Amino acid sequence: MTTYGTIPTSSSPPANLEYITRAKERIKAGLGTRRPWRLMFNFRSFNLPSGFPDAVSRVKSNIGFFQMNYAILILVILFLSLLWHPISLLVWVALMAAWLFLYFLRDEPIVLFGRLVSDRIILVLMLIITVVLLLFTGAILNIIIAVSVGVVVVLVHAAFRNTHDLFLDQEEGRLFSSPGAPVS
Repeated sequence: MTTYGTIPTSSSPPANLEYITRAKERIKAGLGTRRPWRLMFNFRSFNLPSGFPDAVSRVKSNIGFFQMNYAILILVILFLSLLWHPISLLVWVALMAAWLFLYFLRDEPIVLFGRLVSDRIILVLMLIITVVLLLFTGAILNIIIAVSVGVVVVLVHAAFRNTHDLFLDQEEGRLFSSPGAPVS
């Protein structure tokens, strides 16, 4: 009996495709906390703070609200600064992949020699490896300057963007965009 022309079907995807699918879902969930860029750069929402306490209040609120956007902005500035250091850029990309697979995207705990390795140990080891490898690339000054520029950009944006079109969800203690806020 021949089965020419039949298409085999499977109820579950192969293991490697399932891992990629889970990774995509986790990345989407992580980026789900990202706010719309139109809301972040709504030019009608920018004005001078009335004083230093108002600026500090705005910075706290905006950092809480746009946390993922600010992290992406700092990483983009860091990435752009490493374009002139190709070795550092390659090391940075490899480190980001290692962070994704060893810390952010794994479903099961890591077991070495029959012992469970805690997330805190993984975090500390990855931080140490990241710092040491970036020190060896010789671009540490470039990285410090890029992160400093990113922090300054974030602080300036957070201080000058008012929070009138954002409101606080009392249950979760997080800021959300109000439904009637103009977004252009």
